[in-house]
Amino acid sequence: MPAPLPVPTRQVEEVTDEAGTADTPWQAIVWNDPVNLMSYVTYVLQKLFGYPEPKATALMLDVHHKGKAAVSSGDKDKIEIDVAKLHAAGLWATMQRA
Repeated sequence: MPAPLPVPTRQVEEVTDEAGTADTPWQAIVWNDPVNLMSYVTYVLQKLFGYPEPKATALMLDVHHKGKAAVSSGDKDKIEIDVAKLHAAGLWATMQRA
């Protein structure tokens, strides 16, 4: 009886770029909803983020026409706070890696 063949092994080295993932900013995304008026969304963006009226209006129009807009970016902790503020204002918001 022949000896059993050895099971081939394959070593796979996982490649991680920890420095790159730590520096990757997060984004707060505001989504279009059927509830809030466009003027209210503009107002919230001005009050929460200090955006001038033209920038807040442009972001609101992205939300309205494209369905979403990235309204802030930064580290994960900052964006979690931004999303919580947007929720408190009644807007639909999520966060994602940029």
